[in-house]
Amino acid sequence: MPPVQHFDVSDAESGQKLLQFLQRRLGNVPRSLLMRLVRKGQVRVDGGRKKPFDRVSAGQVVRVPPIRLDDVPAPSADGPALPVAYEEDGVVVIVKPAGLPVQPGTGHADAVTERLKAQYAGAAFTPTPAHRLDRDTSGLLACGATYAALRHLQEAFQNHTLGKYYLCWTEGACEAGTRLTMRDTMERSGAPGREKVRTGSGKDAHARALSLYTDGAVTLFCVRLFTGRMHQIRVQLAGRGYPLVGDGKYGTPRGNQRMLLHAWALAWDDTFVRRDPDWAGRFAVGGHVPDDVRELDM
Repeated sequence: MPPVQHFDVSDAESGQKLLQFLQRRLGNVPRSLLMRLVRKGQVRVDGGRKKPFDRVSAGQVVRVPPIRLDDVPAPSADGPALPVAYEEDGVVVIVKPAGLPVQPGTGHADAVTERLKAQYAGAAFTPTPAHRLDRDTSGLLACGATYAALRHLQEAFQNHTLGKYYLCWTEGACEAGTRLTMRDTMERSGAPGREKVRTGSGKDAHARALSLYTDGAVTLFCVRLFTGRMHQIRVQLAGRGYPLVGDGKYGTPRGNQRMLLHAWALAWDDTFVRRDPDWAGRFAVGGHVPDDVRELDM
């Protein structure tokens, strides 16, 4: 029989809901089982009963009864550690490769969250993504290494005090210096894994785009997002005649050419973090991007 477990709530974990705390500490235990244990009073905080959504504080002790999970495999990370572009004051910015999902799902156990668990094994609070990137999008992903930092990042994204900037190559020519203000309503439909987004109804989607360079056939854009809708950049640029290079869903496939969309920079307060994409040959960004996003006036 597994033993009773006692967990001390650390400063990094303080402020979480009890259910969140248990999910992070126990990893692969189903949420439904945790809810049941808390509601039956089998989980105790400082010796007393709590509700699943009560918050825990630093210094409290959480008692968890024996849990047997013989048939639940432990999550594992199959890939290498993720490069870290910035790490300070509880904020960790990692570089996500294209093709790696942020969360595990059907058909793909390897994910950013699983690699972070392995990369920061033993940490009081595993760095947790504060926003999402599509599976085929590469680039910067901001994570909170404490619960307080995670909430601060999420609020900054919601309040637009943290700027997100993307680079992408599109089909078609758009003269360098052209600015596009893109506002649409968007909604998605279709079966999981085959979802497609359409404009004309749904939630508000707002972004600005600036053409940085064109060779007459393809154009390099920088896009600042103000909302985070599924496939937003792909849909909004395609709807204006500039589908992303390699995007077979909203444009025209180019053989084995992968989609060229990269989360290039994050900017907040006096901090500016950037990571240029590793695109080569014709699609190398070279000297087409500025050293500081503030030069773009977006």
